[in-house]
Amino acid sequence: MGARKKHAPRRGSLGVRPRKRAARIVPRIKSWPDPDLPQPRLLAFAAYKAGMTHVLMIDDRPHSLTHGKEVFKPVTILEAPPLYILGLRAYTVHPVKGMLTFTEAWVTPPKELEIYRKIPTLPETLDPEPKLKLIEENIDRIVDLRVIAATQPKLVGGLPKKKPDLIEIRIGGGTIQDRLKYAMEILGKTVHPKEVFEEGMFVDVIGVTKGHGFQGVIKRFGVKELPRWHKHRKGSRRLGSRSPGIGTISPVPQAGQMGFHRRTEYNKRILKIGDNGLEVTPKGGFINYGIVKGPYIMLEGSVMGPRKRIIILRYPVRPPPYIPEHPPKIVYISLESKQGV
Repeated sequence: MGARKKHAPRRGSLGVRPRKRAARIVPRIKSWPDPDLPQPRLLAFAAYKAGMTHVLMIDDRPHSLTHGKEVFKPVTILEAPPLYILGLRAYTVHPVKGMLTFTEAWVTPPKELEIYRKIPTLPETLDPEPKLKLIEENIDRIVDLRVIAATQPKLVGGLPKKKPDLIEIRIGGGTIQDRLKYAMEILGKTVHPKEVFEEGMFVDVIGVTKGHGFQGVIKRFGVKELPRWHKHRKGSRRLGSRSPGIGTISPVPQAGQMGFHRRTEYNKRILKIGDNGLEVTPKGGFINYGIVKGPYIMLEGSVMGPRKRIIILRYPVRPPPYIPEHPPKIVYISLESKQGV
């Protein structure tokens, strides 16, 4: 009687191939939504991951079995210092090449921002007025407006770095003329997270996961180790065989890079936005981070990456059918020490 054929589910999702290292630690937002906003505002914000705790809140989901009752929710605390708006970038559309940069208007950054650590060749004097006038004269050709924002890591309690991170953020809501007017108002100023998001809304979380380096198939895909009681000429922590003629994109589990991948998690709910980080800092501070001093964002659930990693929050590209009308009611925030947990 012949050997019985083994059937097993495939390992690993092909939807995230290739599993390679992220190109940069500050993720670039590749797609933007077009939400219906009453007035122009930024569609994304940057924050730094501090750690996790838990809260007790009143469940406000309709048709839920625990509706109106206290429920336990794990939360992630992100420290979100105000963003400094450095420049404005206008885009036009080419019939073949797609969106192209029309022009940019930059302001002279303040000395305390230390933007020279990020852009050492930045000119000493920058005048945005001629560029803004050029955008106004060609407003009919402009199809999109985005700002160049810089984070302020010097204001973050648990971050040792001083070099700011630069991100490009789209302006949504209103007409192009309204967006241009809004951009001119915030150019050279700071933007608070409360000016971008609201408590209770859903956002997409974009970041880079924890890195684990080069790993084998057992840790990377969870395949079964070959039996150890039998002699193995080439080892037991490997595949028995691979299909002939496999290419670079193969469904067969193989060793390679694990972690440090750019990932997007959809529809994470913002439970709270505050100005004083001591309200959510546990006793002894967050492990490997410390004290949250400035503005913070409390997200429901977990997010990717280790502590101190930059996280980009964006308006949802596919929002859920349930959109809460009011912010959640938080009854209790755990501030117990996380040491030894």
